[in-house]
Amino acid sequence: MKAEQLAREVKMLVCDVDGVFTDGGLYYDESGRVSKRFDVQDGFGVKLAQRMGLEVAVITGLESEAVRLRILELGIREYHAGHRKKKAVVDDICRRNELDYSRLAYLGDDWVDAVPLSLVGLPMAVANAQEEIKSLAAWVSSCPGGNGAVRDAVRFILQAQGSLKQAWRLWSLSDHSA
Repeated sequence: MKAEQLAREVKMLVCDVDGVFTDGGLYYDESGRVSKRFDVQDGFGVKLAQRMGLEVAVITGLESEAVRLRILELGIREYHAGHRKKKAVVDDICRRNELDYSRLAYLGDDWVDAVPLSLVGLPMAVANAQEEIKSLAAWVSSCPGGNGAVRDAVRFILQAQGSLKQAWRLWSLSDHSA
């Protein structure tokens, strides 16, 4: 089945963090604190998805205060940190949200994402994902992780669902001065 057809059924986009929301880099300062870089277009993509009724969830293998704060800022309610084995988390997300796997898209980049990608209705990968992950994906972003891949995935899903033009109209007619 084509990726566009699979995307029509999606109700939730589940994303990895490192290598998807970020470029995968770990930036250490002289005190040993780690910081991460997030792309504002990805953040806008999350807000756009939420406004259009497409939920976004995050599962990450690492625990990071920077990630927690960014997820909180974006209003993502399904945030699961410290899970390198992600199947049980995906199962729990489906159960609590009353969704079948077929209603989930998953955006990943590395081997830890292989199991969730094999379960969901729309497996997706970032442009610089490992080759094994790309081979599992029904759709591959033209953007690398941390550089608009989440936004690209949201655009693809909304376009396939026929709501991207509506999203643009809603956004372009809104007052965003506040």
